[in-house]
Amino acid sequence: MTNIEQEREGWREKAREVAQKVVAPRATEIDEKGEFGWDLVEEYSKHGFLSLLIPKEYGGMDTDITSFCLVAEEIAKVCASSALLVIVQAVGTMPVVLGGTDELKERILPRLAKEKGLICFCLTEPESGSDAASVRTKAVLKDDHYVINGRKCFITNGGVSDFYTIFATTQPDKKIEGITGFVVEKGTPGLAVGKTEEKMGIRGSNTTEVILEDVRVPIAQRIGEEGGAWWQMMRTLNRSRPAIGAQAVGLAQGALDYVIQWFQEKGWVKGKEDPLGVEGTLADMAIEIEAARALVYKAAEMMDEKIKGTPVQMFSAMSKYFASDVAMKVTTNAVQVLQWQGLTRNHPVERMMRDAKIIQIFEGTNQIQRMVVAHTLLKVK
Repeated sequence: MTNIEQEREGWREKAREVAQKVVAPRATEIDEKGEFGWDLVEEYSKHGFLSLLIPKEYGGMDTDITSFCLVAEEIAKVCASSALLVIVQAVGTMPVVLGGTDELKERILPRLAKEKGLICFCLTEPESGSDAASVRTKAVLKDDHYVINGRKCFITNGGVSDFYTIFATTQPDKKIEGITGFVVEKGTPGLAVGKTEEKMGIRGSNTTEVILEDVRVPIAQRIGEEGGAWWQMMRTLNRSRPAIGAQAVGLAQGALDYVIQWFQEKGWVKGKEDPLGVEGTLADMAIEIEAARALVYKAAEMMDEKIKGTPVQMFSAMSKYFASDVAMKVTTNAVQVLQWQGLTRNHPVERMMRDAKIIQIFEGTNQIQRMVVAHTLLKVK
């Protein structure tokens, strides 16, 4: 086993241990109460899960995308909400890592890596939805600062974060080339958190509006140059979508594992009458999960090997799209084979099915992922 393989296995084992000992006993409560898990922030920080993609010089773990995915998958086996905390932290951080000045990195990244700071990614708006290019939040340069006005919605960890990665248009006539990124700190005048959404799934991850009214942001808190945010966003999402795929794979695997254990405890006998076709369903579930896992880690490998060009974006989109569809199918089948019992909250598969539906929608709906794949195949600009 190579050093990198040993390192990745170490992250898998660490995440599995935390998932089983810390997250699993809390998974039902997290869903039922719909409360953010501050205790998990403490635990994850201790193990480095909240600084996985932050370079070592700023106090981070500096892992690769494959390790990032392994951590997300292991935690999602017991609780998809708890896995999302790891993913969102990385998504909020990546634009700073990829495009921030040295000064901005020095100011922000050590606080995230060493001080348990949280950061979120603020892109989605009420009028734009999945169309990331239609950002309406505006940032106007005035002397040595920008004034930002706008409204973001469905922002994961919007109500608990210390920093907000905000995307706004600085030159509306230039469309994607006019979008600029900023880091806004909690407590900045004019920055407010709006309503908290009551979601059907992933209930342990708070989702809120983020409102910006005449928010003054120094030029030093701009991420890179004006108009450079589109590529920061795309490079970030290329890295995060395999992790979302890994979250989906973990969720599906957790559902399958639970159903298998349930039937084994009921004394399933080989060759017994199977009018519901349970054995065939379990086989299909296992095969589909392995196919999704292979695609997810293929996309992660392409990122780690720094393969350039459109195939990376395409495989990233494929991995999120296919794995989340598999998670929806597998969790639905898990509920189905348990019959009426699967509909009750006595079994986690009911929660898992609700969580799977969320994964099909966030981080770019699966319809959008299909468009990315098709446009890449057809080389549509």
